Amino acid sequence: MSRPIELHYWPTPNGWKVSIALEEMGLPYEMIPVNIGTGEQFKPEFLAISPNNRMPAIVDPDGPDGQPISIFESGAILQYLARKTGKFYGETERDRVEIDQWVMWQMGGLGPMAGQTHHFRQYAGSIIADQRQIAYGAIRYTNETHRLYGVLNKRLEGRDFICGQLSIADFMSWPWIVPWKNQGIILDEFPNLRTWFERVGARENVQKGFKLGAELRSGGLQASGKAAEDARRVLFGQRAR
Repeated sequence: MSRPIELHYWPTPNGWKVSIALEEMGLPYEMIPVNIGTGEQFKPEFLAISPNNRMPAIVDPDGPDGQPISIFESGAILQYLARKTGKFYGETERDRVEIDQWVMWQMGGLGPMAGQTHHFRQYAGSIIADQRQIAYGAIRYTNETHRLYGVLNKRLEGRDFICGQLSIADFMSWPWIVPWKNQGIILDEFPNLRTWFERVGARENVQKGFKLGAELRSGGLQASGKAAEDARRVLFGQRAR
């Protein structure tokens, strides 16, 4: 029996990508919380496997050569898991190239732009005094996130999933659509995307991965008072260490 994969995790869109993939692929795993609101991502033992001090990361005790392997960056993790299991990565090299394009699209576009949208729409007001800066950032990133929703909506015309069949490309993008309201998006403007979002979200394993560690979100940025201030200081006041 395979030894469980260590999932170093916090319940955010990037964390959900990996927990959803692990559930869909049927891989045994152990969740190890990394509280990003209290700075656990800066601990030496975590930096040893994720030098960019970002979660998620995994450690697979049964790596490609039978030895443990650690992986950071959600896109690299999902590509690795797909190769390991032979699931959700197409049947041909042409399939994989298509999937990889949308994995990179999410990593370089949807995730970072939506993340900046969240920052300026929800958190910047507590750390930036100049309201003009906040307004510019909120408008800039909300508009770009809206554009990216349009790209995905067009891609999903006539398709059930991003690359035709369910793949890691869907696991990458779905979590970043979950907080669409906080991104200032009206989902009904994107009917193909909305239908896809509901279709993927209705899957039992997607829901299991999405709900992993939900109770952990009661603290940090979701808290109030000093706890929330401390979390913002950790997340948004970072310097090289």
